[in-house]
Amino acid sequence: MLSPEQATAHARQLLEARAYSVPVPRLTATHPLSLEEGYRIADEILRLRLEQGETLVGRKLGFTNRKTWESAGVSAPFWSPLFDTTIRYAHNSQGRQCLEGAMQPRIEPEIILKLGRAPEPDATIASIADCIEGVAAGFEIVSCPFEKWDFTAAEAIAAYGVHGTLIIGERMKLSKASRRNLAAVLANTSASLSCATAEQTVLRAAGFGSTVLDSPVHALLALHQLLQQNPEWPQLQAGEIIATGTLTDAFPISPGETWTTAFAGGLIVPGLSVNFV
Repeated sequence: MLSPEQATAHARQLLEARAYSVPVPRLTATHPLSLEEGYRIADEILRLRLEQGETLVGRKLGFTNRKTWESAGVSAPFWSPLFDTTIRYAHNSQGRQCLEGAMQPRIEPEIILKLGRAPEPDATIASIADCIEGVAAGFEIVSCPFEKWDFTAAEAIAAYGVHGTLIIGERMKLSKASRRNLAAVLANTSASLSCATAEQTVLRAAGFGSTVLDSPVHALLALHQLLQQNPEWPQLQAGEIIATGTLTDAFPISPGETWTTAFAGGLIVPGLSVNFV
C-alpha cells in the first residue's frame, strides 16, 4: 500500500522531472502501483500545482481507444488535469511551438470540447451534449518522463497523463440545433494527419471520431460519470476545456516539422497546423 509520504515523494519527483527535463526511474521499479495509487499521486501533483499558482482549466482523457485497453490492463479511460500553463491557442488555426525541454515528445490529434455549463449529476448523452458550447481541433503534445515510453497505466495516470502541452485551434461555436445530434455527428467526423518538412509532405494517419469511445461526446459522458463516482475529485464546471483523446496513433515529433490536421464528414471542424521549432 502506497503511504501518503510515498505519494508526495513520487509527486515531487515527477514535478522535478517535468521542470528540469530529466527522466525518472519507473515508479514500479521498487513496488507495484495500482490505478488507485496512480490517482493518489496525481491528486498530490494537482494539489502542489494549485499551491504553486497554476489554475485548473480542464481535463484530458487517456485510453479512450478501447483497442488499447487489454494491453494497458484497463477497462475504462483515465483523466488528468489541464492547467492554464499548459494550454496554447493557435491564431487562425496556425501555430508555432518550441519543443525545448519536452521529453520524448509525441503528437496526438484530438477533438477539443468546451463546456458552456456544468453537466447535471445524472446527465445523459443528450443532456451532456447540450452542455457543450464549442468544438475545436487540437494537438496534444504528450511528453514522457520514463525512458522509451515504457510505463503501466497507473504510472501514466501518476505522471500527469504524460501531458505536455495542448494546442487548440479556432473554436466552432455550436447552436442548440447542432448539439442535438452531436454525438453521432462527431462519431462520423474523419481527420487526416500530415507532416511536412523542407523535403516533403507525408500523410501520416487518418482516424474517426468514433475511435474515441464511439464519439468525443461519449468520452465526455464517461469522464463525467467517473468524476461522479469519486466526489473527492473536482467535478466538471462551466468553461472547462476537455481533450477527448487521440484520433490516431501518437507520433514522435522534431523541430523543423509542421503537422496539420484536416477534417471531413460529420462536423467540419477547422483544421489545425503547427510548426515545431
